[in-house]
Amino acid sequence: MTSIVSKPWGSFQVIEVGEKYIIKRMIVKPGGKLSLQSHQHRAEHWIVVKGEAEVTIEEDITILHSGEYILVPLHAKHRLANNYSEDLIIIEIWYGDNLEEKDIIRYEDIYNRK
Repeated sequence: MTSIVSKPWGSFQVIEVGEKYIIKRMIVKPGGKLSLQSHQHRAEHWIVVKGEAEVTIEEDITILHSGEYILVPLHAKHRLANNYSEDLIIIEIWYGDNLEEKDIIRYEDIYNRK
């Protein structure tokens, strides 16, 4: 496992890197919200381990609870938010041919990142 990477919304840690996948453990703090974003080279699969997640994919908003999961398709605008009072823990799996952190197009971001 790699070291923990801090983000404005919480943190993540890479658990495993494969040829065409990456598995991460993400912690989203209460009130934390990832940017509305899309990716050109990867799809993502989010599994809720603890807490409740507000997931936006295109125009649809879904609330996921512990044990539930969702697929974020390639190119889809998406966002993950924790609107609750306890940490949200997510297992995130990236699938694709190019798995770089910089494969991100941000449309909205409450932390003013580009």
